[in-house]
Amino acid sequence: MFKRYAMLSAFLAILFVGVGGFAGRSPNPDAAAAEDGSAANDEGPWFRETRVSSVPDRNGGEVQLERDGDSHFYANVEINGSTVRMLVDSGASMIALTRADAEAAGINVDALTASGSANTAGGVVPIRPVELQRVNIDGLEVVGVQAAVIDADMPASLLGQSYLSRLQSVRVEGDTMTLR
Repeated sequence: MFKRYAMLSAFLAILFVGVGGFAGRSPNPDAAAAEDGSAANDEGPWFRETRVSSVPDRNGGEVQLERDGDSHFYANVEINGSTVRMLVDSGASMIALTRADAEAAGINVDALTASGSANTAGGVVPIRPVELQRVNIDGLEVVGVQAAVIDADMPASLLGQSYLSRLQSVRVEGDTMTLR
């Protein structure tokens, strides 16, 4: 499993060299506090329960994600009103959606212009940039987020810097990632 994610991270590091300029660097002033709870969806293997808690603070909110058994952090992310389970990848320049997750979020992938491609071990894959209206993790909402739909065999969509960099902070302590 680790090898699969290492290869995916290497692929995406190469992929995002050309599209890294899309990721913003400003904090999100509109982050809102949410109630304590957990998010879950049973629509397949990538929708296992994600333990999430929100703690109100003067900056609008805080979400804590617990490290999964495979040593990665996952979040159930609401994109344009649909929930997508995503691997949190601070090394990815932007959100990278699988075709299936993009379509589940109401994106007509075939209508997007392929504005580039990436060479992978599996061949050349198109990159389709898209702007997501809303990306929300338990009340930490960011609007107008740059993303790319990747037509490749990725095991999960990635939550990258186009969302993470617009938060006030992302911190990992032990087995807990705190988004603020």
